[in-house]
Amino acid sequence: MTGQVCFKDVNVGDEIPRLVKEPVTEVQLVKYAGASGDFNPLHTVDAVGKLAGFDGVIAHGMLVMGFVAQALTAWLPNRCLKKLKARFTAVTRPGDIITVTGRITAKRPEENLIAGEIQAADQRGEVKIKGGFEAVLPGRR
Repeated sequence: MTGQVCFKDVNVGDEIPRLVKEPVTEVQLVKYAGASGDFNPLHTVDAVGKLAGFDGVIAHGMLVMGFVAQALTAWLPNRCLKKLKARFTAVTRPGDIITVTGRITAKRPEENLIAGEIQAADQRGEVKIKGGFEAVLPGRR
């Protein structure tokens, strides 16, 4: 975060800072499996991914959700984020470059609350996650 985001500085229609991740790797999926405790072989064994109808392993949905949360908390302090919801819309595969974007859709001055939409998409524009967030921001610096 480069500076504190204040309620008065944010307007409906403003975009949040874009987050572009490095390509997802199979090693990253193994590390995420260990960190999360999700050892479903769909995420780590190529043959299982193929049996499931994919071209091989697929990323954990919650790994991509973590990218979404990373984009938001890089922009505003964790304590400001009050709600984050998401719908998974497509699978992510090794080699995919995930870009997280979003924009402000509403402001409620009585609460210093902002609401927005957010999504994660790959380099081909395929949306992996669509969601929304709410945050309570300080009134001024």
